[in-house]
Amino acid sequence: MKIAISAEGMDLNAAVDPRFGRAQTFIFFDTEDGSFEAFPNEQVRNLPQGAGIQAAQQVSEHKAQVLLTGHCGPNAFRGLAAAKIEVYVGVSGTVQEAIDKYQSGSLQASGTADVEGHW
Repeated sequence: MKIAISAEGMDLNAAVDPRFGRAQTFIFFDTEDGSFEAFPNEQVRNLPQGAGIQAAQQVSEHKAQVLLTGHCGPNAFRGLAAAKIEVYVGVSGTVQEAIDKYQSGSLQASGTADVEGHW
């Protein structure tokens, strides 16, 4: 399974980025083999509007089934839900810590966005 994590850097020691749509980077972690890829989110995060929707599309295109992030707005959340991506908000610490929490069952999936749009 592939997990997407909003991150402030390019590796597993990076902090989880609290903003989904305007995250610095997305890290895609494969739970089957422990490998990961990091993709800068520079073009999307600098959009004047629609960053969350575009970020959701990017996560979907990378075939992630789960998203771990600090916060997620309503438009992004709807896009992720439509792609059947399970969203976990309120995630903090490093990317590796977030992955460990998810894999241990310590995180609870969110049923809705936790911030208003353009947060």
